[in-house]
Amino acid sequence: MALPGRDPLAWVGSELDRLRREGLHRRLVPFERPDAGTAVGEGRRYVNLSSNDYLGVAADGALLERFLERTRAERDPLSSLGLGGGSSRLLAGHTPAIEALEAELAALAGREAALVFSSGYHANAGILPALAGPGDAIFSDALNHASLVDGCRLSGAEVHVYRHLDLGHLEELLRARRPASGRALVVTESLFSMDGDSPDLPALAALKERFGAALLVDEAHAVGLFGPGGAGLCRGTGVDGRVEVLVGTFGKALGSAGAFAACASPVKEYLVNRARTLLYTTAPPPAVVAWTRFVVGCLPALQPRRDRLLALAARFREALAARGLRTGGRSQIVPVVLGENTAAVSAAELLRGQGFLLFPIRPPTVPAGTARLRFSLTSALAWEELEEIPELLAGGKSTPPRGAS
Repeated sequence: MALPGRDPLAWVGSELDRLRREGLHRRLVPFERPDAGTAVGEGRRYVNLSSNDYLGVAADGALLERFLERTRAERDPLSSLGLGGGSSRLLAGHTPAIEALEAELAALAGREAALVFSSGYHANAGILPALAGPGDAIFSDALNHASLVDGCRLSGAEVHVYRHLDLGHLEELLRARRPASGRALVVTESLFSMDGDSPDLPALAALKERFGAALLVDEAHAVGLFGPGGAGLCRGTGVDGRVEVLVGTFGKALGSAGAFAACASPVKEYLVNRARTLLYTTAPPPAVVAWTRFVVGCLPALQPRRDRLLALAARFREALAARGLRTGGRSQIVPVVLGENTAAVSAAELLRGQGFLLFPIRPPTVPAGTARLRFSLTSALAWEELEEIPELLAGGKSTPPRGAS
């Protein structure tokens, strides 16, 4: 019990000290991004290996100028679009532009309808409690994103965690724990953000159908990159019509902000009535909605960027593996698992000293003992900017820092 006159949050200082001792302390560092492959901060310029702007859209000045030219040509200049959503979408915040964006997203995902949220976290934290509750069961991959984990917890449903990508374990849990009465929901990502790997989506769809469960797939790191026109891995593997709810974000390959759920029309209508993160949140700013629509329209023409990025990632992954470094996945996300927190921190500091911006990924973001470097590659990078990294991590000679005279 805190004594009168004493700071009731004095314990925060000791907790921060503990985080520092355990190599888990984090801090915010401001960076400018003059282009998709570069970050400037701490008084120097870095090769940016920590960006989710996978296609270089967010930092593409030429693309932004095309967008501005279009808004001027349509007599709808950016200043008139507005910089605030104004109110909840159920009040006066819903606009024709949002409705048009939702129609375009539904077409992209191959579904009847789509529903826009203010962020991916809002989407998952609102959808899961709307679709499952007490008496229901959710079956969640062990490495699902924190937004999915929190959505599961908020639902009040009984949550069963299956081993990462282990459909055999999922089947065991479905057989033993699927409620006889009540709903069952399987939750996964299509491309996992820390490992760059994917589930067998057709096998997963077949499994959930055998047990009468619904399936939610978070495509945050796949939309814009995989599938026809960047539609995502669900369409790319032909299971889009078998996934009850597909979640995608705008803040990664689409270079914007916000998220969406693609689903059947009745499901959208239900979420409009039950998803609290939609009901009680201000609508996305009109200028952001306009930019997102513009980028969605550009996706088919960005195929060369997708091809270049995935080829670069494959070459980088092969070079790391050739030097005995533990890596994995087959995507633009290239992890190098180092194990202990201190090893990941030291490796990140080594690369930062050589002009490469990336950060150590540690628990609770990843399981204990799997601290790593996570190379998040973009189409703006060239092989010549990456080729020395495998040798540096393998213990080779360091070169003079980039920008040093």
